[in-house]
Amino acid sequence: MRKTLIPAIGLSLLAAALQANAAGLSAEHAAFGKMPDGTTVEKYTLRNSLGMQATVITYGGTLQSLLVPDKHGKTEDVVLGFDDLDGYLKGTSYFGATIGRFGNRLADGKFSLDGTTYQVPQNDKTNALHGGPKGFDKQVWKAEQIKDKGWVGVKLTYVSADGEMGFPGTLKTEVTYSLNEKNELRIQYHATTDKPTVLNLTNHSYFNLAGAGNGDILDQVAMVKASHYTPVNVKLIPTGDLPPVAGTPLDFLKPTAFGKRIREDNEQLKFAEPTQGGYDHNWVLDTKGKVSALAAEVVDPKSGRHLQLFTSEPGVQLYTGNFLDGTVKGKGGKIYPHWGAFTLETQHYPDSPNQKGFPSTRLDPGKAYTQTTVFKFVSK
Repeated sequence: MRKTLIPAIGLSLLAAALQANAAGLSAEHAAFGKMPDGTTVEKYTLRNSLGMQATVITYGGTLQSLLVPDKHGKTEDVVLGFDDLDGYLKGTSYFGATIGRFGNRLADGKFSLDGTTYQVPQNDKTNALHGGPKGFDKQVWKAEQIKDKGWVGVKLTYVSADGEMGFPGTLKTEVTYSLNEKNELRIQYHATTDKPTVLNLTNHSYFNLAGAGNGDILDQVAMVKASHYTPVNVKLIPTGDLPPVAGTPLDFLKPTAFGKRIREDNEQLKFAEPTQGGYDHNWVLDTKGKVSALAAEVVDPKSGRHLQLFTSEPGVQLYTGNFLDGTVKGKGGKIYPHWGAFTLETQHYPDSPNQKGFPSTRLDPGKAYTQTTVFKFVSK
């Protein structure tokens, strides 16, 4: 009788798949729509046995949906977005998208490397925002379903050509979304380049722990372990200083409702939202890249949902959906109101290539960019 030999790698993948299934984890994928050029956009749905479900689409590497149970076990979708591809193609909101090559703002869209100045197209008045007008959020990524010990996920890949949006170097990027049985959604980033370049990747999910489109987030309570922040000028470009948050409405070291101080007569809040005030700032995390340390937490007192943030990044951009004005119709036809969501964009600091005192965002050939961010959900 002939024996069939299974390669060791096959056994390890089989074991991982069996373990994932045994733990109640599952994944499936289907078509989400077609681009104008006919390219199919796919969606991958990850589930665990606790009722949590994450859906990722290949357009923009986007977290399209995230179902999370409340303290009574009722699930709600807690991220803003759209039900179909057309909503994302028409929108300019970055809902749930993977942001690159450079998250946040670059002053005048410029930066210099080794004596050469590079220009990124300006798409935020005089700034380049989130990698320019056609950043990673506007690309269709390749995807493959993966399973690892205790996790089920999808790995997305995109190759950004040398000179795309003005950035030097051919950049190969991987972003992996994974879900486990602890209600943790993990996002891992990996990138390499063939020329010196700058890089600052993040995820731009808008969260409302009461459910997307279920009112504003002013009563939700935030804690950010950051003793300092990067103040901005009227163009929302960092001044280069790193002052303490103490004595300012940006102090979230103790749990504080978003709405408690958002309307204060404060220059920084008015820079972020000139008419009513708001948050759109980078906090300098005290966790200093320690992924096991809690970096931030937001709680919705009514539903009992807690979002806990862990990250390897030195900063996080907390934004309170200041541009939302009640005109955007999202999933299920729900209206997304002013202050209807918050973001926790883990990142290096804005405009870092132009700020000598900030941690470097330079990536050289032979080196790898890596980042890990975990959104953990607890309901109680």
